[in-house]
Amino acid sequence: MKAKLGVSALVLLFLGGLWLIAAPFAVGYQPRGGAYVDATINDLWLGGLLAGVSFVALVVYAADALRELANRGKHVADA
Repeated sequence: MKAKLGVSALVLLFLGGLWLIAAPFAVGYQPRGGAYVDATINDLWLGGLLAGVSFVALVVYAADALRELANRGKHVADA
């Protein structure tokens, strides 16, 4: 149960980071063709950091889950 909650939180953080990256353009507070305003720069950095860290955490979790499955398979084959 805890693992599902953790993965769900990481997915939500990843999606939140993607939204922060897209928000200046989707909402329209970044002028088209203009220099990036401070809010856009902030959203891009924070969204990129949030999406990147959560993506790396998801990859680490998936690798650990695959390693656990491989170990279980090895123990079943040895028995």
